[in-house]
Amino acid sequence: MKITRQKHAKKHLGFFRNNFGVREPYQILLDGTFCQAALRGRIQLREQLPRYLMAETQLCTTRCVLKELETLGKDLYGAKLIAQKCQVRNCAHFKNAVSGSECLLSMVEDGNPHHYFLATQDQNLSMKVKKKPGIPLMFIIQNTIVLDKPSPKTIAFVKAVESGQLVSVHEKQSIKQLKEEQGLVKDPEQRRRKKRKKVSGPNPLSCLKKKKKTQDTNSSASEKKRKRKRIRNRSTSKVLSEKQNAEGYRNPLQYSCLKNPMDRGAWWAMIHRIAKSLTGLKRP
Repeated sequence: MKITRQKHAKKHLGFFRNNFGVREPYQILLDGTFCQAALRGRIQLREQLPRYLMAETQLCTTRCVLKELETLGKDLYGAKLIAQKCQVRNCAHFKNAVSGSECLLSMVEDGNPHHYFLATQDQNLSMKVKKKPGIPLMFIIQNTIVLDKPSPKTIAFVKAVESGQLVSVHEKQSIKQLKEEQGLVKDPEQRRRKKRKKVSGPNPLSCLKKKKKTQDTNSSASEKKRKRKRIRNRSTSKVLSEKQNAEGYRNPLQYSCLKNPMDRGAWWAMIHRIAKSLTGLKRP
């Protein structure tokens, strides 16, 4: 019997996984009636749910469910303890709490985008859930947990999607992800239209009359000035030679032979050597 239940659960999970994108870990929303039934049947939800669904699970509830169990008093104290151990999901009734069934219905609206499983023993809530496609429903019967088969509304929705009449929420999300990966989705900032530049008139500075160039008097006067001629200074050697000639100085070699007649031969020999070197003449 247990193997048969697991086969049915596996079949139903494959249906919801392929058509509505239900994925692990499975998020199961519990209400007070389901917690009370688990307490009476001594069912360990944290141990038996993963075994039955053959996957990791997360037990969840809402503030409105906890508030409802608190108001019901001591009769549901054990159910309240079980619900308090679950993860609390944020609902839209933070200020004004509503009944548990109403709150759970609001959590699975708009095509159940968070892929919640709904676990309840409330028949009215179950009927309302079956009218909405894509919501897996769970309940306890004869102290065993059962995953209900897809509702007729869900099956009709899947057939309409397959025929191309409708598009499921899961397909919309996958299409959006593919567009984002390929860069086809533009950012909202890029979608904004660029402001067009207003047609403006000509630049007022370009319309001004051109000013005549005024000749600077200083520049013209400086150009007219004659350039100063540079006077080169004579070299000091020439000045000294002229000074010596004026004072009567003579070359000592010029008159050395006159003072000493014995040096006339040396003087002629020196002149001969100079002439020989210049003209290449030989003495006869």
